Amino acid sequence: MNKRKNLGQHFLKSKTIAKSIVSNANITRNDVVLEIGTGYGILIPYLCKNAKQVFSIENDQNLHLSAKSNFHDYSNLVLEYGDGFNSDHNFSIFVSNLPYSKSRFAVEWLLQKKFSRAVIMVQKEFSEKLSSNEKHKAISVLANYGFRIKFLMNVKKSNFFPIPKVDSVVILLEQKKIISKVLISTVNRVFSYRRKTLQNILKQFGLNSTSKKRLDELSGDEIIKIAQKIVRS
Repeated sequence: MNKRKNLGQHFLKSKTIAKSIVSNANITRNDVVLEIGTGYGILIPYLCKNAKQVFSIENDQNLHLSAKSNFHDYSNLVLEYGDGFNSDHNFSIFVSNLPYSKSRFAVEWLLQKKFSRAVIMVQKEFSEKLSSNEKHKAISVLANYGFRIKFLMNVKKSNFFPIPKVDSVVILLEQKKIISKVLISTVNRVFSYRRKTLQNILKQFGLNSTSKKRLDELSGDEIIKIAQKIVRS
């Protein structure tokens, strides 16, 4: 448990919230669901109720074995042991109570995948970064370009064990565009020079510009277009 806590993993204990999370995923008989982080399996009964197929992947062997013992009677469920972010399953819906330490990585991973929608639980502070329009972050620019983002619910820290230091938020991500790994990497690199003017940023990539604007003066779409220009160069 200490290892999981260090990773920012806190286990949801409210079945009411678990049911609400899955309800917001709008799973149908045509959907293949991917869950990364089986945990104690609180979402599994609700995920399996309507889905065509559910893949649930857990990287803690003890938790994986426990889930296999407890949920062996679901015919549309495949339980796997390993790193779910290395899986190659096709899926239409993604559902996960993400470890806080994996939130950004998971969003960038989802941006590269083809799917319909994702319902994820993240740290409240991270959800605010995603939706921030006042001061751009690389992850907010990428997420808003690739997804329609909808806030679903606040989840108090008392609904988890061990109890985290912060509250969580459940958000819905509906896919608009798939973003390549190279474009994601380029946007992140552009933001590493955020204190510089656009003229000096582009100079780092061997491109010319006379613009004295800084990233905070640009829209998210303008920043994406700059990154696309760098990728094409």
